[in-house]
Amino acid sequence: MQVQFKIKRFNPEVDQKPVWKEYTVDMEPTDRVLDGLNIIKWNIDGSLTYRRSCAHGICGSDAMLVNGRNRLVCKFLMKQALKESQVITIEPMRGFPVIKDLVVDMDGFFAKYKAVKPYLINRDPEPEKERLQSEAQHARFDDTTKCILCAACTTSCPTYWADKEYTGPASIVQAHRFIFDSRDQGANERLAILADSGGVFTCRSIFNCVEACPRGIDITRAIYEVRQAMLFNKT
Repeated sequence: MQVQFKIKRFNPEVDQKPVWKEYTVDMEPTDRVLDGLNIIKWNIDGSLTYRRSCAHGICGSDAMLVNGRNRLVCKFLMKQALKESQVITIEPMRGFPVIKDLVVDMDGFFAKYKAVKPYLINRDPEPEKERLQSEAQHARFDDTTKCILCAACTTSCPTYWADKEYTGPASIVQAHRFIFDSRDQGANERLAILADSGGVFTCRSIFNCVEACPRGIDITRAIYEVRQAMLFNKT
């Protein structure tokens, strides 16, 4: 079948503002949107610029706006996209500066991620064997271990678009993963960071992040649990 793509293009070297360009591609219903982008780049217009890597929904590099919603194009099938629109529109994620075409500058996103100390903090002497925890202890934070830092949740959030200080849902998810880890001793440090302006209480519970997450993480619940830990010291 022939599929029409409408892609928002921007080349800072020649464009003063973004422009829309259309392409027609022969595809199968079971192809992914990423396959369509690859065909355009490899066979029609080699100047089209976008990020991609594993193509299996693990690396998170190919998140972009498809038919008005944040998706990983390596997981979104053509038959799904065509149910929404006969013309597949693709744009860069909102809220980030555009470097070129569908590639956005994520330096600010990763700076906020690093600020919440997304790593295990344990000041005890190194054990001879691994630090054990029960299944129940692991289940306490298992959901937030699924985050692949694609930024789909963060750039779907109107609060993030409006408030540049807001750390964003992805950073809070990463903090949650360690705050509730029984082996970690840095919870209070992270909670202090997230108590500041732009932290967890900036969230307005709009739930866009939950819908956008390609890994199905209950992000709003994670934010709520971090708030509860902060207010009632429940970690």
